[in-house]
Amino acid sequence: MNRSPDRLFAHPLEQVPDFAFNEDVVRVFPDMIKRSVPGYPTIVENLGVLAARFAQPNSTLYDLGASLGAVTQSLRRHVRNDGCRVIAVDNSAAMVERCRQYLTAQDSMFQELLPVNVLEADILALPFEPASVVAMNFTLQFIAPDQRLELLGRIRQALLPGGALILSEKLHFADDDEQTLLNELHLDFKRANGYSDLEIAQKRSAIENVMKPDTLETHKARLRAAGFSKVVPWFQCLNFASLIALP
Repeated sequence: MNRSPDRLFAHPLEQVPDFAFNEDVVRVFPDMIKRSVPGYPTIVENLGVLAARFAQPNSTLYDLGASLGAVTQSLRRHVRNDGCRVIAVDNSAAMVERCRQYLTAQDSMFQELLPVNVLEADILALPFEPASVVAMNFTLQFIAPDQRLELLGRIRQALLPGGALILSEKLHFADDDEQTLLNELHLDFKRANGYSDLEIAQKRSAIENVMKPDTLETHKARLRAAGFSKVVPWFQCLNFASLIALP
């Protein structure tokens, strides 16, 4: 599969449009996410390891906001329970088309992988089947804040006893000094990965109206309000973190 370098914001734009998961983003997404999100490969690979711990035979595993299917591929590599299947969901037609291509390529390299169904759908309107694992990898932050609790509540109701929600998100920090430090370190991470200050500034302008991060404390409180009994942070790198929420 062709993987183009991310140069979407490399030249001055007269007007920076809101960020959207369109064909242009899909074309460069693997490069963009690797160079923008510290710890991303570690999170993705270990999501499969964690899922193997909580997956139950004859159950459904969800990858909500699947983008190009990196998490789905990790789930399929690590989960070996009989009768499991993965449902990967994204609302971007361009993402869904490319995700299906990547998963077909994975099928040609591995045998006995879990079956997968890739859906183009809005997860806010998705009727959830009983599930043992739900993965949301940097997805909730693109949902309107006033719709997040209801979505998490429906996920909680769908989870089987002994299952888990694995939620990865960019974090905001209530302490101004902490927020400033981690934001500056994140900018250093992007510069170290070859992004110019122009690219960083224009990408920030594009995404600030569509991605609304929460504090870790807000995530924990919301998950408890949605009915989860325990929330365990398992990974953090700079201002990006991943949590396990148990029913």
